[in-house]
Amino acid sequence: MAAEAAVIRCAAMLAAAMTIAAVPASAQTNAPNPHGAKIDCSDASNAAGADCAKDGSDTKGGSGASQTGVVFLPALIVDLFPNPVAPPAPMPTPRPEPATPPANNQAGPPPSGPIVSPTDLIAVQPPRAVVGDFVPDEVLVTVDGDAGAVQQIAASFGLQVRSQRQSRLLGTTLVRFGIPDGRPVGVVLAQLAADGRTQRREPNHVYSLQQAASIVNYAFERIALDSKQASGENVRIAVIDTGIDDSNPALSGVIAGQFDAMPDVPIEKRDHGTSVDGLIAGVGALEGMAPGARIYHARAFEGGKSTMDVILSALDWAASQDVRIINMSFVGPKNDLLGVACSNARALGIMLVAAAGNNGPKAPYGYPAAFDGVIAVTATDARDGLMPQANRGAYVFISAPGVEMVAPSGAGSDVVTGTSFAAAIVTGAIANLIHAAPDRSADGIEKALAATARDLGPKGRDNDFGYGLLDIKAAESAKD
Repeated sequence: MAAEAAVIRCAAMLAAAMTIAAVPASAQTNAPNPHGAKIDCSDASNAAGADCAKDGSDTKGGSGASQTGVVFLPALIVDLFPNPVAPPAPMPTPRPEPATPPANNQAGPPPSGPIVSPTDLIAVQPPRAVVGDFVPDEVLVTVDGDAGAVQQIAASFGLQVRSQRQSRLLGTTLVRFGIPDGRPVGVVLAQLAADGRTQRREPNHVYSLQQAASIVNYAFERIALDSKQASGENVRIAVIDTGIDDSNPALSGVIAGQFDAMPDVPIEKRDHGTSVDGLIAGVGALEGMAPGARIYHARAFEGGKSTMDVILSALDWAASQDVRIINMSFVGPKNDLLGVACSNARALGIMLVAAAGNNGPKAPYGYPAAFDGVIAVTATDARDGLMPQANRGAYVFISAPGVEMVAPSGAGSDVVTGTSFAAAIVTGAIANLIHAAPDRSADGIEKALAATARDLGPKGRDNDFGYGLLDIKAAESAKD
């Protein structure tokens, strides 16, 4: 009996061992999960408050070294990125698509591919050195894809979708992403380059109106335009500027349409835009260069400032109004999105006139004036002397009066100075040329302005005056 009992005990022990071996590994302990911090990090709602990813482990794929497919990432470049990134590799390696989309991606994963964790994305470019003033927590991106793709990119890179729209001049979807975690703009731009759906990635640069601090309008005489014969009748002109005082008598019947590119910002200043519109096409005592022209005014500035996103919205609206000229009396840093928009506007046959800038002879080039196809205008005084504050450079195209001129303003009238107002003079002068010969091309007008300008300064085109002082009478007679 003893032998029989021993055999029975042995069989029972063997059966118990086989039962234990058959239980999955995840069920071998009832103890609390030893990696609770990592689980917090996998939840987007808790990650900000948890001490996440300090050991370089994956923050979205679960926890535990025994989990299949887990990749532990070294904590590299922690001074630039809020989460660790993978070692350098030619392209990011996407992880398998999760069973359920992240909570902050309401649109769900689009057909274009799986969601990629920010920790798996590699900055395929070094962090960009961003030049000029810009919004510190935003980037502008053109995206090849639908709204779902935009939401997926936002989720993958830890960004917020602050606005998105289809841009006519850019020919694609323009998205304004917010950076909620304090990463530098240059770092985010480099990170976004890893996603092939992002076509262009730029800072949301800040631009400034070009009015210098400050008598009868001497511009007619200086540019050889007979004020009694001046006319821009029915020529459609867009102006991108501040709000305007459309009750000013000088703008009576002048404004054909208005667009507010920043409707959530109250209008406080109207002087600059009123002066620019008045110098172009004002009527009555403060007659502009091209009376009878139709102004389509886009408000895109407040407090003298605007952003790239707002300006692009205004440009798209202007292009949709079938205008012949767009006046841009503002200056900022180079931005490729603005460059593409200007190039495409010019391809539509629209003439672009911009202020060269009031930042002095040692200032960097001012944009959009310095883009190809844009008429960059500097300012001269009643004796054809250069405004001392004017920018200099090879991009300066032509000179026009812009120092101490009387112009309409929000308060009635004022004495104004700046390349902003010289640009308005050139815009009005070009409207006269188009009125006289509606079939004249933008390229033909540009060549005529260059060929007939009255040389100032060193012989030939120079960095101060460009080709020289605008001569509208000679330009009108010039052949294309």
